[in-house]
Amino acid sequence: MSDNEVAGHAGTRGRMAGAFEPSPGMGPTPPSEITGHFSDDNPEMVQFVDADGNRLATNETNAPYAQIVEDMTSEDARTIYRDLVLVRRIDAEGFALQRQGELGLWPSLFGQEAAQVGAGRALRPQDYAFPGYREHGVAWCRGVDPVSLFGMFRGVNHGGWDSNENNFHLYTIVIGNQMLHATGYAMGIAADGDMGTGDPDRDSAVMAFTGDGGTSQGDFNEALVFAAVAQSPVVFFVQNNQWAISQSNASQFIIPPYQRARGFGFPGVLVDGNDPLATYAVAKDALNKARSGQGPTLIEAYTYRMGAHTTSDDPSKYRSSAEVEIWKQKDPIKRMRGFMAERGHAEADFFDAVDAEADEIAVRIRKACQEMPDPELSTMFDHQYTEPHPLVEADREDFLAYHAGFAEEGGQA
Repeated sequence: MSDNEVAGHAGTRGRMAGAFEPSPGMGPTPPSEITGHFSDDNPEMVQFVDADGNRLATNETNAPYAQIVEDMTSEDARTIYRDLVLVRRIDAEGFALQRQGELGLWPSLFGQEAAQVGAGRALRPQDYAFPGYREHGVAWCRGVDPVSLFGMFRGVNHGGWDSNENNFHLYTIVIGNQMLHATGYAMGIAADGDMGTGDPDRDSAVMAFTGDGGTSQGDFNEALVFAAVAQSPVVFFVQNNQWAISQSNASQFIIPPYQRARGFGFPGVLVDGNDPLATYAVAKDALNKARSGQGPTLIEAYTYRMGAHTTSDDPSKYRSSAEVEIWKQKDPIKRMRGFMAERGHAEADFFDAVDAEADEIAVRIRKACQEMPDPELSTMFDHQYTEPHPLVEADREDFLAYHAGFAEEGGQA
């Protein structure tokens, strides 16, 4: 994963013969009785590793991306596995902290780790990512401290991190709005001449993340129009986790997202979002094309939201437990570990070390969250505009005077 290494992560760069080639006798998953975008047996879906970790044979669907996977190393595999485990643990801590009253809200990514890690590791340092509000795994891959995420959902800061420090934009709560932001930024990259130069340290691309529900928003469709017409270096990454809060795919669209890209004039690709090798390969290919001036791509990562939409949601009201049980068998961490063990990419002590690191990071971020100081009340009025604004200042004075009145009456301001 030379495009975006994990600093300080030890491992051997040497590539093992046959370590990423297909397992003997393994072919593509045969279509079930129900095929199409409502099934994860769609023959158009790019897959490289099945639910048990077996490396699938090269076929017509995954062939365009096979070389990327076969060029990966054991260190690449260990990096991805480590990411998957740590991201899941960070997410679990966020959920627990909200339930204990430490966070106001938490949108879990449980089940979507492979989609986010695969895409996140495909980005180069100069690329820019525009997330929604569930992209904790991409944030991790871009070097954003999880404590910063907690600070935002705890309500003690104005966003959580410096977007330009890691080329990772602030979370966008307005569904689909980030797709327009990403397209505009990508158009800027083109205007600056930072694509198609052949310089790997200069050529840049943008990746915009949304869920299947976001594809119904006007902003999403407008962004695709602009990107197509301008041939912008942007990759639209749709995490189809099957549910837009309580609305299933069947009630959201007839034509699946990856096929809809053709109507806007650029390619769409369907990838197994629980297969980290496939998501990495497809994302890397699309980003390479964007950087070289070949225009946008839409990737639909077919995955599943194992938990609730957010901690204010109860998924048992709209989906069956049997459905969740089926998707448990497709778990990305189980899949990646099985692949690594079968191919000799890591020994037992590596997996033990990752588990221990997950425990350590959980302790650190939990302690940091609980010790966050409450901000001064007046800071909510800061940074509303780049310059001082008389109406904002008047609101600030009224607000502070209102709270001061409680203190004067002997109450708690």
